[in-house]
Amino acid sequence: MNDTFGLVIIGDEILIGNREDSHLAHFKKLLHHKGLRLSRCWLLPDEESNLIDHLSFSMTQADPVFVCGGIGATPDDLTRACAAAAADVPLALHPEAVALIEERYGMAARPNRIQMANLPQGAKLIPNPYNQIPGFSLNRHYFLPGFPQMAWPMAEWILDEYYPAKNLTLNERSLQVLDTPESALVDIMKRFNERFPGIKLFSLPVLGENGYVELGIRGRGDLGQAFMGLQESLRTKQIPFR
Repeated sequence: MNDTFGLVIIGDEILIGNREDSHLAHFKKLLHHKGLRLSRCWLLPDEESNLIDHLSFSMTQADPVFVCGGIGATPDDLTRACAAAAADVPLALHPEAVALIEERYGMAARPNRIQMANLPQGAKLIPNPYNQIPGFSLNRHYFLPGFPQMAWPMAEWILDEYYPAKNLTLNERSLQVLDTPESALVDIMKRFNERFPGIKLFSLPVLGENGYVELGIRGRGDLGQAFMGLQESLRTKQIPFR
């Protein structure tokens, strides 16, 4: 089972600057807490052809994907129809979703709110503790409202329900390489990757008068041996670090 997830954030309001995105930062923290990580993120407009093209591609990839936004009842909420088109299935009223919407809104559910129950055929419901209007899952994609107060608890439910075995914390260790350009570390990094293929190595230059390169590793379990190996490689090359 993969330990990486994708994230799609949908909304013209974010792209034109009328609303600030908060999903990216939150999902990074949520996944890290569960021992998972975010592998990619896309910010897409409320545009049918764009959404269909992207979801068609995304559904061919191995990573599960959270999709936030565009599942409401207004004409610019295109995600349900685009997900169905990408999966090559029709839209159909989901009986359980219909019941939930009618229970909440009664006679006011029709003719507009009931459209939120018009889901891609074969979709499974995702419970919404905020207002009981469900999201849905299809082809390892988890479609959530754009509102954080709804999407975030729903995402946590998804992880607990479908990915409980991955609740393992990722560990990280790093050091600061001094008086050395990042380019001088390339050979060391290549050899490290060959020696420890299951551990993620990263470098991050910090600019300024007292600049340095943060060099570190991420992985599950004990990183002690790998970190000692990284330090020894720097000492062998007489590269200063702290």
